[in-house]
Amino acid sequence: MSYRKLGRTSSQRKALLRDLTTDLIINERIVTTEARAKEIRSTTEKMITLGKHGDLHARRQAAAFVRNEIADVTEEGDAVVVTSALQKLFTDLAKRYEGRNGGYTRIMKTSPRRGDAAPMVIIELV
Repeated sequence: MSYRKLGRTSSQRKALLRDLTTDLIINERIVTTEARAKEIRSTTEKMITLGKHGDLHARRQAAAFVRNEIADVTEEGDAVVVTSALQKLFTDLAKRYEGRNGGYTRIMKTSPRRGDAAPMVIIELV
């Protein structure tokens, strides 16, 4: 399997990919380096595919990877509704990409980062 090491140990790399994938699910658009974006594209698309499956096994597999973070807080009458990243993945994103077979993300290049001139991109959900 070919992948980018991103200058980190395996545990640090796994944590970085989990964090960036969770952030992309929550915010639907993030700015990062090109190498990181190309790596989280595959993990994000796998998570959305699991969301489209929608069964208990897929939910548990996604829960093992996606961080337990709050995606949205809304008020409905007297109740406060808190939506996690996993709930957003299985309710909102799975329905949005129901008729699409892959290609859920888009990478757009921006200007180089000031300081080290690393190539920066915007990765977003289509």
